[in-house]
Amino acid sequence: MGHRGWLMGLALALPLLASGCATHLSTDGRPAVENAPASSSQRAFRRLPPQPYTPHDWPASLNAHVYLPETLGDTRRPAALVVHGGGWQRRDPSDMADIAEQLAARGYVVANVAYRFAPDYRFPAQLHDLQVAMAWLHEHADEWRIDTSRIVGVGYSSGAHLVSLLSVLGAEGPLASPHGGEHARLAAVLAGGLPSDLMKFADGRLVVEFIGGTRAEQRRAYELASPARHVDADTPPHFLFHGSLDSLVPVDHATDMYARLAASEVPAELYLQRLRGHISGFLTRDGAIDAGLAFLDEQLATE
Repeated sequence: MGHRGWLMGLALALPLLASGCATHLSTDGRPAVENAPASSSQRAFRRLPPQPYTPHDWPASLNAHVYLPETLGDTRRPAALVVHGGGWQRRDPSDMADIAEQLAARGYVVANVAYRFAPDYRFPAQLHDLQVAMAWLHEHADEWRIDTSRIVGVGYSSGAHLVSLLSVLGAEGPLASPHGGEHARLAAVLAGGLPSDLMKFADGRLVVEFIGGTRAEQRRAYELASPARHVDADTPPHFLFHGSLDSLVPVDHATDMYARLAASEVPAELYLQRLRGHISGFLTRDGAIDAGLAFLDEQLATE
């Protein structure tokens, strides 16, 4: 099906938000499903004490909570960079601990990371944090048996924004230097409640403090910080989940991002959570996470 057909299909599917548990759309033509089954292969894992991942001269010392699945032999494993939400200025990695454990139980090495907060540190400081976190994962690749070609980004809300932004601008482009590069390239993204286009917000406090000014004052920064505005054919696969009644990050952030991914023929799935808001969409995320993990498994599958 061509780009126009996908966009028409998306428009026809949106009324389904009014019925059923979830609307689940895929750009690869597979039938929509409500839930995908969790993997039957669950592995034991251990959590290391918090590990500093930033260089010694970084403006703030930041930690990663690392989960290492038990493995046999020297098999290389996928890894996940997990990033919490909180409006770019609060919360901590404990919010993502359950998701980190689910990933580890599926065989991922997981780095559930902290990052610098606005307004003390403004964009692109947080992206730089994730770029050095990726470099740190590469440095430990041999020790932790990481397949560096299979590192995914997982986040919710502002964490989803940061991993999606990393996926489109972390390795190349105007924000790659000085901390990005090939080491910052993600293989896929699982993003919930994603603020995909910061130009959509009416100069709310959190976004203004994250960027350091209003849209009129900092238009170029708003555009740079908007993942949806940088989607192209090289964008990694995205699984998006979003509450249909989200008033903090309206659902058009997800549907517009999905449409851009579809138009660029990027593998993507959109899981719309009926009658969920921004917080409830996170708290009642299990079906979406199960489907998202299945999507990641499929994207990372090797022969």
